[in-house]
Amino acid sequence: MTMRHDVSGLLAAFPATPLGHYPTPLDAAPRLGDALGLDLHIKRDDATGLAFGGNKIRQLEFYLGKALAQNADTILITGAVQSNYVRAAAGAAAKLGLRCHVQLEDRVPLYDECYVNSGNVLVDRLLGAMVHTYPEGEDEAGADARLHEIADEERRQGFNPYVIPLGPGNPPIGALGYVKGAMELVEQLDGPDAIDAFVVPSGSGMTHGGFLVGLRALGVRAPVFGICVRRDADAQAQRIADNCRNVEELLGLPTVVSGDDIRTVDDVLSPGYGRLNDATYEAVLLAARTEGLMLDTVYSGRALAGLVHLAKEGVIARGSTVVFLHTGGTPALFGYSEVLNDRLASAE
Repeated sequence: MTMRHDVSGLLAAFPATPLGHYPTPLDAAPRLGDALGLDLHIKRDDATGLAFGGNKIRQLEFYLGKALAQNADTILITGAVQSNYVRAAAGAAAKLGLRCHVQLEDRVPLYDECYVNSGNVLVDRLLGAMVHTYPEGEDEAGADARLHEIADEERRQGFNPYVIPLGPGNPPIGALGYVKGAMELVEQLDGPDAIDAFVVPSGSGMTHGGFLVGLRALGVRAPVFGICVRRDADAQAQRIADNCRNVEELLGLPTVVSGDDIRTVDDVLSPGYGRLNDATYEAVLLAARTEGLMLDTVYSGRALAGLVHLAKEGVIARGSTVVFLHTGGTPALFGYSEVLNDRLASAE
C-alpha cells in the first residue's frame, strides 16, 4: 500500500505570499491528443495570471514569502536574457511594492533586435526592474556571486535586499511551489491512478523536482518524464535527484522518490538551451494549430517536442492518459519572432 503524507500540513510551516490564480485549469486537448495517439490533458500553469503567468509564479510565492518575512524591500534574481523567471519576479516585485534588480545572462548565441529588446526583456523594463547583464551563460555560481555583490551595494545604500538564488547548493524553497502544485493537480484528478504519465520541462529542476516529490508524497506512482531544456539527461538526472533529496529534507519527509522515479529525456535538446530546433518548432506549430495553444520555444515547446518523441517511440504507449504541464513563457515567443518568422516564410 502506498503511503500518503500530509503535504498541506508540511507546507504550512513555510511563509508564502499569494501571487497567482488557482487552481489553474486542467484542460482536455482532444485534437492534439489524437495527433499523438494519447488521451491528453494540459495542466494550464501558463494561466497563473501575474505578469503573463507561468510556472515561476508558484515558486516565487515561497521565495517572496520568505523575503517579506525578513522585511526585505528589494529582490535580486538572475536568468537568461529571455528568462520567464526574471520576468515573473519583476512582476511579483511590482505587485508587492518591492524594488527589483534583474541580471540577464548571455546564454544563447542570438543577438537580433527582437531577442535582446522584445519579449520578456521588454516586460522586465515595463515592470520597472533595474537591469544588469552578466557575460557568462553557464556560470551559475558566478552569476549568483555577482547578485550578492549587487546586494551588498544595496545594503550600503540602506536597503534590505533578498537574493533569489539560481545555482545548486541553496535551499530549494521554490520547489515547494510545485509540491503544492502537485497537491492541487491531484485534487483535480479522478484518483491517484487516473493518469498513466506526466510530462514536464526540466531546467533548473525546481518544477520537476518539487512536482515529483509532491506526487510521490501523495501516493501517485505514474512516471514523470522531465524533458531536458538545458543539460543532457545524465547531468539533469543528478540535478533532479539532488533537488528531490533536498526537498524531502526541507519538508521533513522520508525518502519518497527513488532513483527509478527520475526520468530525464534529452532527445530533443540539441543544439542546446534556447536554440530552436526542428522538433520544437514543429511542436509549437502543432499545439497552435490543433488547440490554439501557445507554447514558447525554450521550455513548453521543447517539452511538447519531448512528448511527441516519447509517443512516437512507444515509451508512452498509444492510448495512454497523459498530463502535460504547460509552464507558460508566452512573452518569449516575441523575443524569437525574427527566427520564427524566417521559419514560417521558408515554409510558404
